[in-house]
Amino acid sequence: MRLLVERLWPRGIKKEALRLDGWLKDAAPSTELRLWFSHDPAKWPEFQRRYEAELKQRPDAWQPILDAAKQGKVTLLFSSHDAEHNNVVALRRFLKKRAKRRASPAAAKTARVTARSEGFASPPCYLAEFDDFADDAKAR
Repeated sequence: MRLLVERLWPRGIKKEALRLDGWLKDAAPSTELRLWFSHDPAKWPEFQRRYEAELKQRPDAWQPILDAAKQGKVTLLFSSHDAEHNNVVALRRFLKKRAKRRASPAAAKTARVTARSEGFASPPCYLAEFDDFADDAKAR
């Protein structure tokens, strides 16, 4: 499953050119937070804190991602050029914490979450894979 997690559609990308199964606008940071962060790495720790607070207020926005991850591989797409300081990196961290709390050890063995960033489609688009919860189970 491939899900775009952005408030705005990536510039220069035609909707039919981007293979995706859903566009989760509400799982992306608010417009106010996105504008404040402005992809400034110095603001990264505070961005993560604020974004997590937003996510806690909107479980209906991110729960479909965890549900899909139980069924198989989920690829979260984002449009930032910075593969280390973007909403999908923060979202993945948040979801991993949530999944740990909710998953039994047996369920954790079958669900998988791994982060990997690499280019795809066109220069303004990148992806983060969300497919390996098993690493968390092994760490217990």
